[in-house]
This record gives sequence, C-alpha cells and structure tokens, in this order.
Amino acid sequence: MERLHVPGGGDERVRLTGFLQQQRVNVHRKCDGLSDELAHKHLLAATSPLMSVAGVVSHLRWVEHWWFEHILLDEPERAPWSDEDIDAEFRVDDVPLARLLDDYTRQCARTDEIIASLPLDHPAAHVPQAPVGRATAGWMLGHMATETARHVGHLDIMRELMDGRTGH
Repeated sequence: MERLHVPGGGDERVRLTGFLQQQRVNVHRKCDGLSDELAHKHLLAATSPLMSVAGVVSHLRWVEHWWFEHILLDEPERAPWSDEDIDAEFRVDDVPLARLLDDYTRQCARTDEIIASLPLDHPAAHVPQAPVGRATAGWMLGHMATETARHVGHLDIMRELMDGRTGH
C-alpha cells in the first residue's frame, strides 16, 4: 500500500480526514506480508498479555464503531467488549488477519460515510466520559487520528520485534 501524504492546504475537514486516512493506511502497511502466526503472537505478554498485531487491528475497528456509530449517532453498540470483559476485542486469536483487516476497512468506510454526511460541529448523541464532555464530529476525527497513530506505533514496534521490518 502506498504511503499517503496529507495536503498542506485545504479546510479543516480535508486535514482531519487526511490525517486519519494516513494513519489507517499505516495500519495496513504495518500488516503487509505478515503471517497469521506472527500477527497473533503476543510479544508483550509480560506487561500487555493481550497485545498482538491482530488484536490492535480489531481494537481499531471497534473504537471507530464505538465513537462514530454509537457515541456520535446513537446507533446500537455492537462491540464485543462488556463489563465482564472490557478487552474482548483483543481476543481474536482464532480470526485470520486478512479478515480483521477487511472488517477494519469496512468500518473505516462506514466512518467516512458518517463524517461526510455531518458538519464537523455536529454534537455527539452521548457524552462518553467526563473529561471529554459532549464531543463533536470534528473532535472525534482528531481523536481517532491520534489514537490510530498511537496504535500504529505499537504495530511498528511489534513488527520490528517479529521480523526486523522497520519504517513505514
């Protein structure tokens, strides 16, 4: 997958969606050519026992759903987590990486549809947590770009530990 560059100009929507898309492309780049065996390897088991490339991809899919479909639009929450298992989206050892990437791509397309249909100042239907307050669609775009970038860093480290591949 080709590296994506965000244009220096344009309005806020162009920049925010560009930064998010850039990080989504990086997720795919970090997974390129990775075997299912390596994608499901728990390299950080001592401190983060659920962390795997596959788990991070699954997590990113479900947080996009949660923020944009559930919190922003008040659609039903479909994520696998629960009060009993708040990390359930990371438990994907039996799911092929290709399927997880396809699911992530479809979720990203759904997010893009939602964002294209709303003004950036559109308020969320729910207030997710006290420090955030009632977020807007634009805030969620910025948040998702930073969260995805943070997890791309995790993917980068795991990939280097697995097969020495560095950079993006």
